[in-house]
Amino acid sequence: MKKRTNASLLVVAAAGLALASCATTAQAPTAAATPAPAAAPAEEVPKGVGLNISNLDPSVAPCDNFFQYASGNWLKNNPIPAAEVRWGSFNELADKNSAIMRQILEEAAANTSAQKGTNAQKVGDYYATAMDSMAIEKAGITPLKPELNRIAAVKTLDNLQMAIARDQQLQTGAFFGAYVGQDDKKSDEYAVNLYQGGLSLPDRDYYLKDDARSKSIRAAYQTYLVNTFKLIGDNQATATKNAATVIRLETRLAKASKSRVDLRDPYANYNKMTLAEAQKKYPNLNPKHILEHLGLSSAKQVIVGQPAFFQELNTMLKAEPMADLKTYMRWHLVTAFTSALPKAYGDESFKFTQVLTGAKKQQPRWKRMLRSTDGALGEAFGQMYVDKAFPPEAKQKALEMVANIKEAMGEHIRGLEWMSAATKQEALRKLNAFSVKIGYPDQWKDYSALNISRDSYLSNVLAARQWSYQDNVKKFGKPVDRKEWGMTPPTVNAYYNPSLNEIVFPAGIMQPPFFDPNADDAVNYGGMGAVIGHEITHGFDDQGRQYDAEGNLKDWWTKEDAEKFTQRADIVGKQFDAFQPIDSVFVNGKLTMGENLADLGGLNIAYTALQKQLQKQYGNGPRPKFDGLTPEQRFFLAYAQIWRTNARPEYLRQQVMTDPHSPAQFRTNGPLQNMPQFYEAFGCKEDAKMVRAQNVRAKVW
Repeated sequence: MKKRTNASLLVVAAAGLALASCATTAQAPTAAATPAPAAAPAEEVPKGVGLNISNLDPSVAPCDNFFQYASGNWLKNNPIPAAEVRWGSFNELADKNSAIMRQILEEAAANTSAQKGTNAQKVGDYYATAMDSMAIEKAGITPLKPELNRIAAVKTLDNLQMAIARDQQLQTGAFFGAYVGQDDKKSDEYAVNLYQGGLSLPDRDYYLKDDARSKSIRAAYQTYLVNTFKLIGDNQATATKNAATVIRLETRLAKASKSRVDLRDPYANYNKMTLAEAQKKYPNLNPKHILEHLGLSSAKQVIVGQPAFFQELNTMLKAEPMADLKTYMRWHLVTAFTSALPKAYGDESFKFTQVLTGAKKQQPRWKRMLRSTDGALGEAFGQMYVDKAFPPEAKQKALEMVANIKEAMGEHIRGLEWMSAATKQEALRKLNAFSVKIGYPDQWKDYSALNISRDSYLSNVLAARQWSYQDNVKKFGKPVDRKEWGMTPPTVNAYYNPSLNEIVFPAGIMQPPFFDPNADDAVNYGGMGAVIGHEITHGFDDQGRQYDAEGNLKDWWTKEDAEKFTQRADIVGKQFDAFQPIDSVFVNGKLTMGENLADLGGLNIAYTALQKQLQKQYGNGPRPKFDGLTPEQRFFLAYAQIWRTNARPEYLRQQVMTDPHSPAQFRTNGPLQNMPQFYEAFGCKEDAKMVRAQNVRAKVW
């Protein structure tokens, strides 16, 4: 769950949300291997809370397939709803949050007397216009006409550059991303970043591969393009021609784009140059002109993420017919605002989404507009959510867990036999410098400059896009805002930000099954504790370890220690390369490396923290059981149950291709197959499917 700022300004790699056995004969269940969820003996404590025993499938041996054992009955009894592409604990909790959020929004929308300029007025008016389908149908594409006319009026390269700058402000996704973010090597300063972009399909490989799946997606994409151009007003022949133009230009950009694996190398994607140098390299793009139009005329340097991409874009802007470039920009403009256009536009978009993900039914409008409101007014809406749904005591208990897990991580670092004292010292310095954010920001965003009304949903979306871009750009030249959040309070997720060296846990995830103030420690440490450990470990995964205590991209490792880390990480990569979620599809161990290391490390340190907590409570005496299960068993079951997920095959194919998170069953079984603590808790024998041989067992942190 690692955060990095990119072309969409503040995009968080959503570890939680995408979350998502060997060939030997199944081991016969034994009392040790498969603890029966029967009534507790007299000496045990009464039945606990926080772990749903009915989710278990006792017909599966835990040492064979722990994912299936821990959640098999849940998986069987919870088919994927028609409007979803996957269904798991994250979705269940998000649904509960959505019910609360919907109530807040409907009350706000019904309140037409809210004082102008207040959060309540802006949130209420935004959601009210978003839900007014009749007004949206009546308006048609008219509110977008000024922007379409702006593109149509482009005649010269200078005009084109201004139109590109406007696209940046409206965040249409055309061509590339320009944003203000921390300088990776000078984390106390903001820098202007230019990053590859411009594609409509989820990954460059969809344009480049010739397998049947990629071809079918491109065919569906072409249909989507043609039908949308017809909605805008083109006839069949023109729409077909324009669709081919967009695919051709996007394919050209795709060929110049780095792969997702290559984008994981922070040094390779840090290419700082003076603005004069950028001007000389990319004269047709004319970054100086564009930045001036974006309010960044004081910038003297830029960080170019992918120079080869921008070299090709520079060539393309001069070589391609102006009419074709305008067609491409028109497509990106319209599809960037699909939710605010008549239903027919959304229907075409969903037909294409069905091919990509396997979704059977479009989500109800209130859910889509709830997400839109959260995206546009996240902290205004977030304040209203926190007041209703987040008790202060949850924050305090979570802070205690973070302190315990950080302490456990420190013990792990000090105990590493493969790391030298010099590197350990720097690792501990980084760990001690971690900042922690829980629940919601200490300082909320100021939306006073954003004007929201009941006039038009599309006008509100346009205003919110421009405001958020300006909110990003105005950081330039100011001190780094270390209080800023990259997720909104209701989000069911968490993240680590390497440049701020911080771990962040929104209020949305601080609820069952991740966190339950009434549950026993074993369940909370297996759920929220593993999430906390995961985010802490991100500071020391293959990417995070390259940033120092101050958040600078700086090598603080000895050469020998770095090589030893890589050797150990490569074991994890090979393990995940072998996982096959569906036929002919394998997990990409390099793409998912950071998340897999964070899962393995996070689970190990959360387990250590639980043992310390149990020692404080019970000393060397007997540990109480709940539901007939030891604390260790409950810890691992709680971890497995947060990853319970059913997923559509189409979605799994897309996830493996585009997502840095492994499918849920491997996030469960993958780490556990390397943990002797797990083997011991469930009495697994050496030949069990969940047990890896000592010589191929992974342990990094």
